[in-house]
Amino acid sequence: MDDRAEISQFLSSRRAGITPEQAGLPTYGGYRRVKGLRREEVALLAGVSIDYYVRMERGNLSGASDHVLDGVARALQLDDAERDHLYDLARRAPAPATPRARGLRPALQHMLDAVSDAPAWIHNDRQDLLATNHLARALYAPLLADPRRPANAARFIYLDPAAHDFFPDWDSTADGITAMLRAEAGRNPYDKDLSDLIGELSTRSEIFRRRWADHKVRHHRTGAKKLHHPVVGDLELHFETMPLSADPGLTLVIYTATPNTPSADALRLLATWAATQDQPTPDLHDHRP
Repeated sequence: MDDRAEISQFLSSRRAGITPEQAGLPTYGGYRRVKGLRREEVALLAGVSIDYYVRMERGNLSGASDHVLDGVARALQLDDAERDHLYDLARRAPAPATPRARGLRPALQHMLDAVSDAPAWIHNDRQDLLATNHLARALYAPLLADPRRPANAARFIYLDPAAHDFFPDWDSTADGITAMLRAEAGRNPYDKDLSDLIGELSTRSEIFRRRWADHKVRHHRTGAKKLHHPVVGDLELHFETMPLSADPGLTLVIYTATPNTPSADALRLLATWAATQDQPTPDLHDHRP
């Protein structure tokens, strides 16, 4: 992932998505040769010179102050995730690889096992599924059917046909996970495992390549998810994510169902089904977060 190309493509793609009307600029009618805003219009809105913005869009964010970055973010109407991504692109620089512990602290698995009435799991920023409780293993049985470990949500979504049945709103799910990977690539461009994953998905999935080229970024902190489980059928679950401050890069996710709904009934049925399955906790000590 070339830094200058990444910056250039991100800024130009965001500029193409803002019309003069959305930016509050007069158009005076007539034909416009560019899709979205012109570079000089972004420069005007951001409060920088045209030459300076052209340099930025050519991939050079060296020395860009917070004030300038904020101006560009406002001009391009970036959301929180996109603004964070712009800052990541501006601040990132090659750094020595930091050794990462293998496996997870046993206390994390104990914590998951203590959550008995809701699916709970831990993933890293590459969307590797690193640890689960019994309900999460049952819920994500289709994803875990692939013997490759650690199981990866993006790989499942794009490369396993079962994902289209499991996620009724597959397009939105695929968009979301691509945007999360794009944001992570901005934060950690020298993560070899992440680069390898993106390379694999790009090679094997044309749909992923198209979405990756859109340069969308997104936070995934809370919301609702529709799933179709092969055993208990349709579920509509709410999720909350909690970064683990003692374990940078790891996130706890918990799904819940609204009480007294068909989804709550289905989740109870899933728990009953899970109790009949031979699903020992996976040995995670050979996997890197």
